[in-house]
Amino acid sequence: MTETADDLSAPLGQDKPRRKRRLRLPFTAMQALALMLGLFLAAFAGFAIFNKDPLGGEPMTRIAIRDPKATGEKPAAAGHGQESKQDSKHEAKEAPKQAGEQKTVTMIDGSTGARHDVVIGGGDSADKGEAAAANAPPPVMAGIDPKLLEKSRYGMIPVVAGDLKPFNVYAADADRAKAAKMPVVAILIGGLGVGAAKTTDAIMRLPPAVTLAFTPYGADPGKLAERARAQRHEIFLQIPMEPYDFPDNDPGPQTLLTSLTTDQNMDRLYWHLSRMQGYAGLTNFMGARFVATEPAMQPIIREAAKRGLGFFDDGSSPRSIASQAAASAAMPFGKGDIAIDAVPTPAEIDRALSKLESMARERGTAVGIASALPVSIERIGAWTKTLSDRGILLVPLTTAMLKSKSS
Repeated sequence: MTETADDLSAPLGQDKPRRKRRLRLPFTAMQALALMLGLFLAAFAGFAIFNKDPLGGEPMTRIAIRDPKATGEKPAAAGHGQESKQDSKHEAKEAPKQAGEQKTVTMIDGSTGARHDVVIGGGDSADKGEAAAANAPPPVMAGIDPKLLEKSRYGMIPVVAGDLKPFNVYAADADRAKAAKMPVVAILIGGLGVGAAKTTDAIMRLPPAVTLAFTPYGADPGKLAERARAQRHEIFLQIPMEPYDFPDNDPGPQTLLTSLTTDQNMDRLYWHLSRMQGYAGLTNFMGARFVATEPAMQPIIREAAKRGLGFFDDGSSPRSIASQAAASAAMPFGKGDIAIDAVPTPAEIDRALSKLESMARERGTAVGIASALPVSIERIGAWTKTLSDRGILLVPLTTAMLKSKSS
């Protein structure tokens, strides 16, 4: 009974063992995982920033170059019988050729990015061959003055020689005295050089006073440009430039871009300049954004002026700064007034040509631009045949540019 009373009078839960408290961390497992990930990213960023590896993990190859004379190695002995005789004859024939062979291996230092060119093999004949190649005159198109060319890493590009400038030397012949006294019209046909058929059609069917503009693309644009000059056409070189909707609308390889540095764009310009010779000036191929961006466009205009070229703005961008840049560089400049085949139908092309005539009568000079579409060539060719009867003179683009500058 006593035990029962004690049990009843004892506080509830008095005899239950106490629970041990669990050790709790001040952060959760997810927080720990996030911390580890952050430390990893910080370590990776530090490695990328402070590690001196300009090649960024570019694969490298190490080549051991040994001199057979220094190591005392001897060529393997020839075999016996008929095979050995044939091999010895073959080796005798190949020996002079191999003596002059050279190979250049570029060694790349993975830590600094430094490149070192090492010439392997070669001999007297190789030295003579290199000297002959260095002294050989560079290939040029027919009718090109070698004094107006200089060598670049891509090929020959135009340059001023004394008082001679490509703009003046390669401008087509025209009666400029007559042009100064009457309304004149100039027409530039662009986009040539890519399709041989359409380019040849424009060269042969249009009168020599029509100026032709070649893109730097195509298998051999220089050959087609040479043919155009042989038919007394004046030629311009189209430079691909960045449009507003680039890269959805991409002019092509080596396009001049506003996102590139001046040196990078200049290198691309030299590539374009080397694609052909004999052009009097440059014109933009697309490029509404580029011609409106002064930091990008100014160096191109200055370089063209330094090389004695003119610049023609096709007029597609109302915000173009080409006119101001050309004026500051004191270079010949022109601008397109009407896109003749913006709507490529015979009726609309005829209407644009009529408007071009009216503009020439009002201002004295008007310039139309067109592409080498068959309908454009056909309508322009027919229109030029009766143009002089209406008191308007068809002149090359350079003549119109000079008249606009003097007026």
